[in-house]
Amino acid sequence: MSTILVLVRHDGGTVQKSSLELLTLARRLGDPAAVVHGDVSDALVDALGRHGATTVYAVTPLTPPAYPPVAEALAVAELAARTAPAAVLITSGPLGTEVAARVAVRLDAGIVTDAVQVRAEAGGPVVTQSVFAGTWLVEGRVRRGTPIITVRPNAVTPEPVATPVRPVVERVDLEDPASPAVPRVVARRPKATTGRPELTEATVVVAGGRGVGSAEGFRLIERLADVLGGAVGASRAATDLTWCPHELQIGQTGKTVAPQLYVAGGISGAIQHRAGMQGSRTIVAINKDPKAPIFQIADFGVVGDLHVVLPALIGEIENRRG
Repeated sequence: MSTILVLVRHDGGTVQKSSLELLTLARRLGDPAAVVHGDVSDALVDALGRHGATTVYAVTPLTPPAYPPVAEALAVAELAARTAPAAVLITSGPLGTEVAARVAVRLDAGIVTDAVQVRAEAGGPVVTQSVFAGTWLVEGRVRRGTPIITVRPNAVTPEPVATPVRPVVERVDLEDPASPAVPRVVARRPKATTGRPELTEATVVVAGGRGVGSAEGFRLIERLADVLGGAVGASRAATDLTWCPHELQIGQTGKTVAPQLYVAGGISGAIQHRAGMQGSRTIVAINKDPKAPIFQIADFGVVGDLHVVLPALIGEIENRRG
């Protein structure tokens, strides 16, 4: 069975959901082999085995630390050259796309980004992409070298295997390129945490758009997310107006989410935004405009002022929880 290399990311030993999605997809293509940077705990190995990884390549970080995309690209490229995989899977996003591009250049291979599905065929993996804000699906195949594929988060539902395996753990020590062209990490500063779940991995997302009216109005979105235990998202309009950070943007040029519940407050529902959230299981829209496009895909819609609706909703949730 062909090897499928999967770049796995984890938070202190907990495998990120997007990486579990890659392992699920890799099982449909061949024999998943996980590439992991840093310490590999027994719990991490067990989690990877539950999702089908038969081999775990534990990569020892370079000393002094290298710029993460460079270090990951070096490891993936070296292992790909050694194992000749049928494909390399990496999570889409700013970091993943940079890593994939660096790997493709090092291997002189073709690359396909933002895949929503990959299937195995005799001539090599066939990649499906969603284009033009989700209005079309196109299929493609890499014709040169090892296929390097980035996959959108939430495109695949992570599924454990029926019979977990115990992966073989192989330590990998990278040869330091010792090149001035390799940037080094000289300092680190932990990112401030809000206590909310990661946007692309949350089961509940509450998003606000231009209709919230101001940065102060956006606080209602955050309050509702907190009482629901969800993540905060936004349309491009809200981030461009600096009411919230750009890292919260959902849509064609932002992040893709597929939570169990998506609450859209003051979002008109332009096609670019819908491309990033239309895979949500249940969509609730709140907007003053009864003709807003968001209502076309909403499961439940409230035509009204969110500055009235949201405080009432927050109060009712808090009352019911006692």
